[in-house]
Amino acid sequence: MKTVIAIITAGVLVASAASAAEEKKDPVDEALAGIGTFSADVAVTTDYAFRGISQTNEGPALQGGFGWTKGFEVSKGQNVELFANIWGSNVDFSDGDKAHLELDYSGGIRTEISGLSIEALAIYYSYPQAPGSVKYDFVEAGLNLGYDFKVVSVGAGFNWSPDYFGGIGDAYYLSGNVSVPLPAKFSLDGHFGASIFSDSAATDYIDWSVAISRPVLGLDLSLAYVDTDLTKGDCGSGICDARVIFTVAKSF
Repeated sequence: MKTVIAIITAGVLVASAASAAEEKKDPVDEALAGIGTFSADVAVTTDYAFRGISQTNEGPALQGGFGWTKGFEVSKGQNVELFANIWGSNVDFSDGDKAHLELDYSGGIRTEISGLSIEALAIYYSYPQAPGSVKYDFVEAGLNLGYDFKVVSVGAGFNWSPDYFGGIGDAYYLSGNVSVPLPAKFSLDGHFGASIFSDSAATDYIDWSVAISRPVLGLDLSLAYVDTDLTKGDCGSGICDARVIFTVAKSF
């Protein structure tokens, strides 16, 4: 938890420094601005669900991170953006306290062609307090596509891990997302995902969610319904069951 708070604090300091640079620019600030743009976020949620499965044993989570982006013009009218992020959350796998913390490191490149957003990235999921024998740490490569039709935006993603969480080998995740802006600054978001594993001992499953969100007093509030087609027998507990998750987030 201390590490998560440290990440959040660092992100807030970076964001505050960026804001101060905008208010009063000097030659040093102008030079530093050339290295890119920094951002930060913090959130408190009643449950941390990853692909439909609770990572906190259905308990609350404190989350936060910060990121960096840098845009380039590769040709006339065609821009690309490099990005890197670090994100953290408390976790509870009911595993005898082998892991309390998740830290994710990601980076990649994104661009837009004729309104179609394209993003390629790599993610390293780490659990610093867990012993190597449990094989919690894993990496993924991902490709995300998106298009904003103004009245609705849609997206699709594909992730692949050569050795997924727990050392179960190849894993694939296919996802689709839709977001609809509503009156009074509300937004309705839907998600559908399918997890497929090469190990026959692992159970393939699907997850889905529906969420409604709105900014309030500078905070982003959301209420989500999350579920999977897994049974308690598949999970060994109720962490795969349907649940309602409330989240309060702030971006800087």
